[in-house]
Amino acid sequence: MTILGLHHVAVITADYPRAKHFYTAVLGFRVVSEFYRAERQSYKLDLALPGGGQIELFSFPHPPPRPSRPEACGLRHLALAVADMEAAVAGISGHGIPVEPVRVDELTGKRYTFFADPDGLPIEFYEQ
Repeated sequence: MTILGLHHVAVITADYPRAKHFYTAVLGFRVVSEFYRAERQSYKLDLALPGGGQIELFSFPHPPPRPSRPEACGLRHLALAVADMEAAVAGISGHGIPVEPVRVDELTGKRYTFFADPDGLPIEFYEQ
């Protein structure tokens, strides 16, 4: 078995228009495709990430809330690599999104911070 890399991460949202705006207009991800699946009352939005991966954004009627932040069992957070932490923080803060104080990873010496998507999913900026 040979794993070539991460293909996509799937995210479920409770408010599709708000989440679509966040991932496209705020984070700047390019729309690859968008489908409405009437039988499931669900949208599926494929978003291109730099480097070839994708985020699949799904909407479902009445999804259960995330149990806790960020230590719920399952996906803990999305980590996005950034070249300039100050620019990344200024960009996301400019949209009125609260950002935690920047910290330094004690193991790697790299800077990182967290903010949340519209559904409360933690997202990390990790400086390369």
